[in-house]
Amino acid sequence: MTIRKLLVLLVLTCLPALAADKPKLTFDEFFNAVDFPAVKLSPDGQAVVICTERADWDQNIFRKDLWLYRDGVLTQLTRSGHDADPEWSPDGRWVAFLSDRKLPGAADDSDHADPKDDTSQLYVISPTGGEAIPVTKAEEEVHAFAWASDSNSLYYATRQPLTKEQKDTNKKDWKDVIRYRDGERGDTIFSIDLAGAMARAQALGTTPADDANNAPDATPGSRPVARTPWHVEDIAVSPNGQRLAFSTASVSERQERVGEFEIFSVDPAGASPDQAPKQLTHNEAVEENPQWASDNKHIFFQVDQGSVEGKYKDAQKRLYIVDADSTEVKRWAADFHGAVNTYSVVGDGIVASGRTGTEVQFYSQHSPSDKFSRNTGWPGTYENINTATGSPRVAFVYSALQKPNEVYLAESIDKLQDARPITSFNKLFTERDLPQGKPYQWKAEDGTMVEGMLIYPPGKFEVKNLPMFVLIHGGPADADGNHFEADWYQWDRLAAGQGWLVFEPNYRGSTGYGDNFMAQIVPEIVSRPGKDILEGVDQLVKEGIADASHLTIGGYSYGSYMTNWLITQTTRFKAAVTGAGAIEHVANWGNDDMTFDDAYFLGGVPWDAAQRYHDEAAIFQMNKVKTPTHIVGGEDDIRVAVAEDYLLDHVLHNLRVPSTLLIFPGEGHSLSKNPWHGKIKVREEMKWLEKYGEIKPN
Repeated sequence: MTIRKLLVLLVLTCLPALAADKPKLTFDEFFNAVDFPAVKLSPDGQAVVICTERADWDQNIFRKDLWLYRDGVLTQLTRSGHDADPEWSPDGRWVAFLSDRKLPGAADDSDHADPKDDTSQLYVISPTGGEAIPVTKAEEEVHAFAWASDSNSLYYATRQPLTKEQKDTNKKDWKDVIRYRDGERGDTIFSIDLAGAMARAQALGTTPADDANNAPDATPGSRPVARTPWHVEDIAVSPNGQRLAFSTASVSERQERVGEFEIFSVDPAGASPDQAPKQLTHNEAVEENPQWASDNKHIFFQVDQGSVEGKYKDAQKRLYIVDADSTEVKRWAADFHGAVNTYSVVGDGIVASGRTGTEVQFYSQHSPSDKFSRNTGWPGTYENINTATGSPRVAFVYSALQKPNEVYLAESIDKLQDARPITSFNKLFTERDLPQGKPYQWKAEDGTMVEGMLIYPPGKFEVKNLPMFVLIHGGPADADGNHFEADWYQWDRLAAGQGWLVFEPNYRGSTGYGDNFMAQIVPEIVSRPGKDILEGVDQLVKEGIADASHLTIGGYSYGSYMTNWLITQTTRFKAAVTGAGAIEHVANWGNDDMTFDDAYFLGGVPWDAAQRYHDEAAIFQMNKVKTPTHIVGGEDDIRVAVAEDYLLDHVLHNLRVPSTLLIFPGEGHSLSKNPWHGKIKVREEMKWLEKYGEIKPN
């Protein structure tokens, strides 16, 4: 035996011992993971602003703070716990951001309607430190903004402000009555001079100017640039500052008419705010994330729902570019088999993260006719990619199964493998004995290959005959893979630590496997992916990987749809945990804020596809259910109305099937308000699996 082979053998022999020396991840540690919603490189590439999100158990919030990385040093830039969406000024002197922190002086505004504590306003802060300076103060929240190209002003969007007379009339005539639709109004995009706003903040505090002229309740010094009957989602300013583009959504923020989701442009200097902006897109797609190319003529945008090319049809996430003069639209990454997740503009081209199978890798493309080429990097998942206008550097978030997410900085896209981490917020996870995992494939009855992930209990990688928990991802346009996540939604590592082999199936409807694979759930929205999942379970049992006598199942959102359906199709699962999932489709179509998807997946609206709405609904087969089921839901959920959770609970109670229901107050579809809610959710779900799954935790 050679010395080299002997050394390799010794290393491999020591690996289990090294893993065993690490303590197991605790329940509390799991929920202290830090996420990175935003990563922004300075224009010169010398600094990075990072937004972190973590649980604050004392304040009962997910706190968001901004951090600055420069010259190898990471410092905290803001500390309110309410700061997000940072953007550098083009000259690099300021960072603007949105915050729903309480404005100084707001409590003393006796003559004006005070902004609510959760009303986002626009702030700026110097990257050299100091206090954040409020740029806006109005009753309406700021929900989109962008810097002017000269860094001397900012554009921001709010709902069309009301005059004092209008507010008084509404209060007199309507009291506290909600006028659904009739009370809705569109947005105004304003421009505000930065120096003037800062001077007013310093000289006058943050108290608005006197409203003696019955002016709308807008920030003093603001100039209206454009008005739209729709809600402004994103604003983008051309590099030369001569054009402003914005994407829109419905004023109710529900997807009911596809024509409310488009991209528009306006001349911010010369146009009258009453002049209709130029509509650049006319299609049945939901456009999002517009960014200008360096030629000041073209605008990149993404589509996650609907079709640019024709009648509404969901495909994997795509990237397009529109000519702001001719309105001609071209698709980028047209040769790519997977989904384009995030992107950043580099000159007239782009860099992007793209999903194929269980990997999310780094890609680049220089023109629509060029190949969408993969850049050499590490196996795993790249997210939140960001570039600089004056530097080849690139920043991103990277993670893998056993490598927690952190922010990295590479000198160029050609040097991804030499990228260095610039944060270590999740270092603790590297010091724990984490589960190992791998992709797993099986063949469906029609010959289609389906893939998923297997996450093994720590120290039991590839051990046979394990109790198995089937954890189904939501979407359905999503996928599980080689990434790290630790939260109330993706808690596979906790389940594995409890002793479960966790099976995460990327059933038909998932992304990363081609548009045809994704579309094959239409119009069999639950029955087709349900067969994929059960066939995967069958193969795992047949191969002796999973213990047939200890099978459990669960999921949230669309994963809950599937769970609710599958417990009507088989009694093999000893326990189920489900949350925010429907058991019928008519009322859910009427309450869902994404009705485009519902009608598309089911082949039409309820009156045009009544039989399909019936056949794909779990409620009409609930008499078959024997599985003890744990249910959760957000009190204010409008993605999947909480009524669906009550309906499921009532059905199971009527059938005398063991069940329990937890409702989280103030929460919508995502449990993003109070971290205790998600922690309690998972705690009780783990207890449910242990009790009815009949296993003893490791």
